Amino acid sequence: MQLVISTYGTYLHKKDDCFEVKLKDEKHRISANKVDSILIATGVILSNDAIELAVKNNIDIVFLDGFGNPYARIWQPQFGSTTLIRRKQLELADSDKGLALVTEWVQRKMTNQIDFLNELARQRPPKAEKVAEYCSKIESSRQKLEQLSGSVEQKRSEILGLEGSAGRAYFSALSLLIPEKYAFNGRSRQPAKDEFNAMLNYAYGILYSRVEKACIIAGLDPYVGFLHTDNYAKKSLVFDLIEPYRIIGDKTVFYLFSKRQVKSDFFKKIKNGMMLDKPGKQVLIAAFNERLEMKVRHRNRNLQLKDIIQFDCHHIANGLIKKKKKENRKQ
Repeated sequence: MQLVISTYGTYLHKKDDCFEVKLKDEKHRISANKVDSILIATGVILSNDAIELAVKNNIDIVFLDGFGNPYARIWQPQFGSTTLIRRKQLELADSDKGLALVTEWVQRKMTNQIDFLNELARQRPPKAEKVAEYCSKIESSRQKLEQLSGSVEQKRSEILGLEGSAGRAYFSALSLLIPEKYAFNGRSRQPAKDEFNAMLNYAYGILYSRVEKACIIAGLDPYVGFLHTDNYAKKSLVFDLIEPYRIIGDKTVFYLFSKRQVKSDFFKKIKNGMMLDKPGKQVLIAAFNERLEMKVRHRNRNLQLKDIIQFDCHHIANGLIKKKKKENRKQ
């Protein structure tokens, strides 16, 4: 489970082999064996023994800003695996194999988008024809991605252009399908211009922290990306790898709106936009974690959504090592 602390002034410390969460006169104990990560979204008092308990049990503590973006993490000092993986990762970034990885991730995102829109359209027949038009635009971008060759460096602008075109069609379709009161005009980030984007931004922020953790455990360097350029302190690989998993956030947020579980007090206005407030964060995080528990068929296995990201990162890392070993045998 994910332990989420979103109330200001909460005290988190260790009691026996448990985390004890204390707020005023209320206390709750959670066994460390049941926790896989701790999200802190507000001001808390965090004891050294709680940090030690987390590190010993391979539990990361992630600090989120007001938009849900992870800005700091407490993690064990060891990297996930051999440096061979990271060396191979650097080599792959400039090759045609790097392009193949990137286009696979982006195509998976587009396929997820099309499948989701088709699922929604079946439930809303009057809007099915218009949704089909948007799906056709996404499919066109997906097919063009499939035909690319060369290196990521050579094709970066083309990939980003196709991704942007598909994204505009996708979010136009979602805006058409949610309750009319919450219709929105495309993606807006920090700050969000509307309720849907405010909630979606926070969901993506939580997802970023999960992808980064999966990279670290698998031995992949979060800072060595393929599509997203390498800038100082930019976790480029996380931005690349998150693409196939954005659908988890999309579905979580969309269904909260479509099932009319969103309330006006979930949001607060800020300069030039709005952001998710505490009641909204609590509802979103609960729904997000519930979705992560769902099982799907992935690479011939039945896996929970929360485990797919880690499974894929290990798959990528193992592929890098195997390629290196084959090259060494040939020499």
